[in-house]
Amino acid sequence: MSGAFTTVIAFIVTVGLLVVVHEYGHYFVARLAGVKVLRFSVGFGRVLWSRRTGPDRTEWALCAVPLGGYVKMLDTREGDVLEPEAVRAFDRQPVGKRIAIVLAGPAANFLAAFVLYWALFVTGLPGMKPVLAEPPAGSAAQAAGLSDGDVVLSVGGNAAGSWTDVRWLLLKQSVRGGTIALELEGATGGRATRSLDLSRLTPEDLDKDFLATLGMKPHVPRVSPTLGRVQPGGAGERAGLLAGDRVIAVDGIPVASWSEFTARVRASPGKPIALDVERGGQRVGLRAVPEAAGTTTPRTGLLRVEPGAQMKEAFEKMQTTVRLGLLEAIPRAAHRVWDLSVFSLEMLAKMVTGQVSWKNLSGPITIADYAGQTASMGWVSFAGFLALVSVSLGILNLLPVPLLDGGHLVYYSVEIVKGSPVSERTLEIGQRVGLAILAGLTFFALYNDINRLLTG
Repeated sequence: MSGAFTTVIAFIVTVGLLVVVHEYGHYFVARLAGVKVLRFSVGFGRVLWSRRTGPDRTEWALCAVPLGGYVKMLDTREGDVLEPEAVRAFDRQPVGKRIAIVLAGPAANFLAAFVLYWALFVTGLPGMKPVLAEPPAGSAAQAAGLSDGDVVLSVGGNAAGSWTDVRWLLLKQSVRGGTIALELEGATGGRATRSLDLSRLTPEDLDKDFLATLGMKPHVPRVSPTLGRVQPGGAGERAGLLAGDRVIAVDGIPVASWSEFTARVRASPGKPIALDVERGGQRVGLRAVPEAAGTTTPRTGLLRVEPGAQMKEAFEKMQTTVRLGLLEAIPRAAHRVWDLSVFSLEMLAKMVTGQVSWKNLSGPITIADYAGQTASMGWVSFAGFLALVSVSLGILNLLPVPLLDGGHLVYYSVEIVKGSPVSERTLEIGQRVGLAILAGLTFFALYNDINRLLTG
C-alpha cells in the first residue's frame, strides 16, 4: 500500500469515525429526551448516499465534504410544525434537556478517547526506555548535571516509563516555564534528583524538537560500525559496500562506533567521502557520495545501509512495554484524557496571549499527514492518534464560540439567568461573529499546514 493511499484512507477513517462518535452523542441523548431527529449527516454538501430508518424515518446521509457532520432535529423556528409534533421540537424542550443534548457530542469524544487509552494501557504501549545520551555543551541538560547513561525515572514526581512519557511530561511543563525535577538512575545504579531549567525555551521551540533544544537526546548504544543490509540502489551499494563490512575510518579519521560513522555520513550530503573498511581480514578503500536527504537546510547525508545484528540486539534491550491491569488502567486513562484537555486549553490561552506560537495550530493537511504516519506504524500508534484527536475535537467544540457547541451553551446559560431565550437578533449577530472566528482559525491552520509542507 503506497504512502499517499495510506494517508488518504487513514484521514478518512479518522475524520469519519470521530465525527460519527461526536454526532451520535447528540443523536443518542436527543432520542432519550424525546426530540425528533430528522437527519444524521456525516459530511456536508451534496448527499452521496442516504437511507431513512426508524419510527421517525430519520435520514442517515453521507455527504461529499467529509470534514464534519451534523444532527438536524425538529425545530419550530425553521418552519411550520404540526402542533402534535411540536412537543418533540428541540426548541420546545426545557433548557436542561437542550444543554444535555449539546454537551453529549463533546462528551462522546472524551468517552471515546478514554476507551481508546484504556485499551492501549491494557494491551501495552511499546516504547524506548528513557536512557539519556551525553548532553551537548552549554545545554540546559548539561547545566542540570545529566550525563550519558542516566535513566529518567520520573518527571515532576510523575513516573516516566518510556521516552513518550518523558516528552509528554516535559512538554506540559515547558508551556508553563520554570524548572522541573527529574529523578534519575545513573549508569552505575545510584539515584539522584536534578533540576532542569526550561526557561530557555522560546515559543518557537515548542513547535520543533524541544527535547533536543534542552539537550535531552536518547542514548545510542556504542556498537561496532559493522554493516548489515545494504539497500539495493542506494549510495552505499554504488560505492561497493557489502553486508559484513566493518568501517574503520571516514576521510582518514578513525571511527570506533556506529554513531561516529553515521554522524560523519550525515554531515556530508552530496559530498564525496573516503571509506576504509575491513572485509574478510583485508583493509579495503572505497569512495562514496552520500545522498542528500530531507527538505530542510542543511540536508542530511545517507548511504542507505543498515547496522548489523549487534546494533539490533542493543536496541532491543532498550525497548520497553508499559502495560496495566484492567482496573489499574481506568484511572490512568481518565487522567490522560483530563491531562490532554487541560493542556489543550492552556495552549489555546497562551496562543491568544502570544506566549505560544500560532504555528502550533494544525489543520486538515497536518492531521492527514499524522494519520498516515501513525497508521503505517501499526494499530497501537493509530489508536493513540485517534484518542488525541478525539480529545482535541471535544475541546474545540466546547469553546464559547457561536456555531460551536460551546456557543450554544453560552446562550443557554444566558437564558437561565434572564429567564427567557436570547433574541433572534442576538443569535444572528453571534452567527456572524462565530463564522468570522472559525474562518480566521481555519486560515491560520491551513497557512501552517502549507508552510510545513513548503519548509519541511
